[in-house]
Amino acid sequence: MSDRAPKTTLVVNGRARELSLDPRTTLLDALRDHLDLPGTHKGCDHGQCGACTVLIGGERVLSCLALAVMHDGDEITTVEGLAARAGAGDAPEALGALQAAFVAHDAFQCGFCTSGQLCSATALLAELARGDLSVVTPDDDTVRVTGDEIRERMAGNLCRCGAYPNLVAAIAEVAGQGEEGAS
Repeated sequence: MSDRAPKTTLVVNGRARELSLDPRTTLLDALRDHLDLPGTHKGCDHGQCGACTVLIGGERVLSCLALAVMHDGDEITTVEGLAARAGAGDAPEALGALQAAFVAHDAFQCGFCTSGQLCSATALLAELARGDLSVVTPDDDTVRVTGDEIRERMAGNLCRCGAYPNLVAAIAEVAGQGEEGAS
């Protein structure tokens, strides 16, 4: 890489980081290889599995499909930043509510998809709080936390182990509906 590579500033988990990157570097590779944030996983590398999901400005983004230079100055949250974002502080053993619910409901098995699932579920909870509609929202436009609503909003995140019922239960619990509300 030449010394004339353009500088890109990524604000990751609240910390501005200036990088000299090849303009073809994906956000995923910048996070993993240049910023030493291995929590965001490279699954399919084609935007089909969701393992690389991060939050940019609170919205889900598949980091394998995004070029890092496209997000110069953007607020990026990775799985490493979720506990701090949830108010759990800097202690690595402190989990946010969503992370704790994933553990309590055994919402992961191998764990490979978990970081993307957590980021996507964080965005899902924000969407529900705002009352954003989805394709399964009833015709009366009232957003309710149901299993169908959660499954629709999490459809871009695949789990090869099949932990979907546990994922839905964990998300429903944090959304205040408990397991029965997400049936």
